[in-house]
Amino acid sequence: MNFQELISFYGLLPHPEGGFYKRTYAADKVISKDCLGDEFDGERLISTAIYYLLTPGTFSAFHRIKSDELWHFYQGTSLHIHVIHLRGNYEILKLGDNLLNGESFQHLVKAGSWFASVPSNPDGYSFVGCTVSPGFDFNDFELADREMLSSAFPQHELIIKKFTR
Repeated sequence: MNFQELISFYGLLPHPEGGFYKRTYAADKVISKDCLGDEFDGERLISTAIYYLLTPGTFSAFHRIKSDELWHFYQGTSLHIHVIHLRGNYEILKLGDNLLNGESFQHLVKAGSWFASVPSNPDGYSFVGCTVSPGFDFNDFELADREMLSSAFPQHELIIKKFTR
């Protein structure tokens, strides 16, 4: 399948950070507010999962969530996940199937880290999945403000400008 067929077949919808997604799993049990940290404003599902697609020439803008996010590679070109960790160190996680080139089928982005992603080949698409625990809630999603993020991490200003809108 090409990326247009994936969008149609799975009924993928536009995502606020860029790309397309569809929730594929939502646990039927919740974690109560009492068991979560103060950063959460209420109960959360135990876990959620989505399909996520970045099409040629697009990127997922820098954002952060309050939960750990485990990324899974499915098809297309590899995906580069640009991460600015809580202490300010930067790394690129290579999500893909070329294990001898340092890619991995799964990568974890820790809660609170700022991250953006882009297909490694600008002419290619990346079809991946994300599993979030505690489960994803848009109340826990923060899209980066370019000036605020650059001010907090001036050493990463060029990459921040590249992956913010």
